[in-house]
Amino acid sequence: MRESPRIRRLRTDLKALEQLREESSIIEFEVARTTHDAPPESYSITFRGNGLWRADSSSDVFVREQHIVHIHLGAAYPRMMPELAWKTPIFHPNISGSGVVCLGGYGTHWVPSLNLDELCGMLWDMIRYQNYDVESPYNREAALWAKTQRSLRLPVDDRPIRDRIAGVAPTIQESARPPITAVPVKEPDVLFIDGEEVVEAEVVESSSEDILFID
Repeated sequence: MRESPRIRRLRTDLKALEQLREESSIIEFEVARTTHDAPPESYSITFRGNGLWRADSSSDVFVREQHIVHIHLGAAYPRMMPELAWKTPIFHPNISGSGVVCLGGYGTHWVPSLNLDELCGMLWDMIRYQNYDVESPYNREAALWAKTQRSLRLPVDDRPIRDRIAGVAPTIQESARPPITAVPVKEPDVLFIDGEEVVEAEVVESSSEDILFID
């Protein structure tokens, strides 16, 4: 039986993703089981590289090195855009807290010729802050942060999606960077009361449990 254009496209996308996986140290994927020999319609894509996230109750922005996106190729694909759901924490102007992804013009004017491996390349560029739009954000706090922050060099990961053939080494300095936050005020180690005046002092050396040298 001759396969439909949609089935042929699904097979093409699977082969493209398999090729991308060979050319990239960044991406892995799993597929949902299908019946018989049908190509997959749903993928769980894992990206391994530097992105950013922030807890809801915190102002600290952290580097995160694993990101998972679910992609479902619905019945109208490739005429209609795939369904995207972000499954791991991320702090990005164009990804909502609930995991909705904005692809800019592709959201309203989807291009059927855009293959799945190319879409994954776009998502990776969003993760590493190579691609972001602060003018029409889904996450306004992330957009404001991206506009005003001076603590990180963007993108936070220098590697393109096909890093194995591009020969670009992983970005290291950001992965070890502490959270972006205010430096806490150091409390004094010792307080002396001199009459009515309280004098702060700091322990600079301790030679034993009984003797302290202070400054």
